[in-house]
Amino acid sequence: MCSHQPSCPSSDSHSAHVVSAHPEQGWSLLCDGAIVFDDSGELLPDGRVVAPHRVPADRLAMAA
Repeated sequence: MCSHQPSCPSSDSHSAHVVSAHPEQGWSLLCDGAIVFDDSGELLPDGRVVAPHRVPADRLAMAA
């Protein structure tokens, strides 16, 4: 699927480019076949799941 040169080394690399963005649905398709979600989770082409990198609730800023 990756057609740019040089091609991406692997699906674990952060050098892949977005080929189809769907911000209204919260996901983007990368050129290496990975799907990246807005919550920072990923679904890799081989079916592996990368869990979202969430910030603990006590570290979130609160609006007054």
